[in-house]
Amino acid sequence: MILKTIKVSLEAEKQRLDLFLYENYFVDESRNYIQNLIKSGQIKVNNQLVKTGYLLKEDDVISVEISSFNVQKLEPIPMKLDIVYEDNELIVLNKPKGLVVHPADSYTEPTLVHGLLAYTAQLSDLGGEDRPGIVHRLDKDTSGLLLVAKNNIIHEYLSEQFKKQQIKKTYIALVHHSFDEEEGTIDAPIARHPKQRLKMTVTPTGKAAVTHFKVIERYDRLTLIECDLVTGRTHQIRVHLEFINHPVFADPLYGLGKPEVSGGQFLHAKEISFYHPIKKEQLTFSVSLPSYFQDYLENLK
Repeated sequence: MILKTIKVSLEAEKQRLDLFLYENYFVDESRNYIQNLIKSGQIKVNNQLVKTGYLLKEDDVISVEISSFNVQKLEPIPMKLDIVYEDNELIVLNKPKGLVVHPADSYTEPTLVHGLLAYTAQLSDLGGEDRPGIVHRLDKDTSGLLLVAKNNIIHEYLSEQFKKQQIKKTYIALVHHSFDEEEGTIDAPIARHPKQRLKMTVTPTGKAAVTHFKVIERYDRLTLIECDLVTGRTHQIRVHLEFINHPVFADPLYGLGKPEVSGGQFLHAKEISFYHPIKKEQLTFSVSLPSYFQDYLENLK
């Protein structure tokens, strides 16, 4: 019995099978464990036995047949969605802090995907059976703008724009310490941490990652900054800011010891700009900081 199937998207093309699964689906397991599953035939591609170093192609279907693999049944769960924009092709929504975007093997609570399924039957399926409509993601405790594709055509267009770094994303972050400079660029490659599987880290062998930042306002021990992403690596802003000794405030994974405030990092996806291939125009959307973020800044003043 196939317990899980994963459809390979354009973004994952040319990645090694074992590395792709290691970084995206088996974060609590070793790479050697995944390689053994592939060698034993418990993981196949297009229902065929392949080598651990098989290079993925777009639309490949990976099947996993191990009893310990936890799969959450996707069912519509009504929830209040903050829709910023919607047309026949896509949705732009403002994700709240604390909401996970899509199901994972280690997470069984309701996610944004469950809410989307209750909201509309029009969702692309290129991201895989457990990620309908999802073109990109935000961390659980990062709030802000997210694109959702209603069909496969728009999903492909948006994925290609992400791949070519044509979609502009701007974030607001409250970080530790004061900056000497007014603005700067962090150009440092990122990969999965070799020992702490839930973390990413800066390493010479990682994938290229570039973040531009500029100071908005300085406080006593904290600084409010704006970040523009050139690339979109997992945890990129959080990793890059930790790397330059300005970790995001209240970040439980990359922050300074025990967070002073519970509830996760103060990071908000404020603005997103992309080309709409059907409307033939550049669209830009922006949302204000959530109330908890604004209130904390007022207290700092």
